[in-house]
Amino acid sequence: MTGASPWWTPDVHADRRPRLMARNAIAAATRGWFGERDFIEVETAALQISPGNEAHLSAFATEAIGADGARRPLFLHTSPEFACKKLLAAGERRIFSLGAVWRNRERGPLHHPEFTMLEWYRVGETYESLMADCAELLKLAAERAGAKTFRFRGREADPFAEPERVSVAEAFARYAGIDLLATVSADGSTDRAALHDALVEAGLRTADDDNWADLFSRVMVEKVEPVLGHGRATILYGYPISEAALARPSAEDQRVAERFELYCCGVELANAFGELTEPAEQRRRFAAEMDEKERVYGERYPLDEDFLAALAIMPQASGSALGFDRLVMLATGATKIDDVIWTPVATP
Repeated sequence: MTGASPWWTPDVHADRRPRLMARNAIAAATRGWFGERDFIEVETAALQISPGNEAHLSAFATEAIGADGARRPLFLHTSPEFACKKLLAAGERRIFSLGAVWRNRERGPLHHPEFTMLEWYRVGETYESLMADCAELLKLAAERAGAKTFRFRGREADPFAEPERVSVAEAFARYAGIDLLATVSADGSTDRAALHDALVEAGLRTADDDNWADLFSRVMVEKVEPVLGHGRATILYGYPISEAALARPSAEDQRVAERFELYCCGVELANAFGELTEPAEQRRRFAAEMDEKERVYGERYPLDEDFLAALAIMPQASGSALGFDRLVMLATGATKIDDVIWTPVATP
């Protein structure tokens, strides 16, 4: 028995083409939307010294061969974030990037090893302004795709409705019966034992080698994320500071960070920060992330020293990254991310 026909066969392409044309229309409208608001589109180098320093992001590695034959490691970026922030340090104030990024270990209905990320930054503006941007981009995608409703796996959401705003602490209390911030100290340190006991009481599985972050993620994946963005989009904000390596602390509560994620139909669409601009603190957080990466995966990525140097002169800013392919999926009713990518990466 043979498998499905390749994407390049004429009959398969004919079925895929309406969604791909909708993708192009949404991309063009997105560029126009940002242009009307005085954003400059930037193109960042895909090859970087560091692909990003978050523990659970895996990169594609390569190397540069110099004229002298010397080989130096490079990585395909997992996000244009480091390069964009260098541009903010250089003096740009409103920028956006719509381009390819690469993440290893990721393939499935919502994941593709090469995908398109929409990332944008506002200097001198709060991360609440990005929440408004996200709401507008949902409407824009729906309009260009001719969609009145976003759908995914039986879940629906109105892209024209104002997103609800729910804090992470509220979500843990509402959907899991857990007082999350009772396990986070004023200095941002976390109490693994307290969160473990809360999970046991909530009937969630635990493992002896789970750390606090593992337990946090289990509640998110099993109790919180599946119920977000039903009926209308959800903006989940106020992540514990330990779960926001690139975000600054909230002025209202130092236990949490200026970080939010946008969900629609149970799908995470965007991740946004009030950006951290303290090089020493960023270095400390990156080191902790790489220690965790080494513990889990047995590897670590180098730090981009230029990026840390640029943070010292980078102005206060807010930035967001949105999975463009996922947005197109929801707007066109696609069931998997490959259906809205012009030429999917081959499966080995």
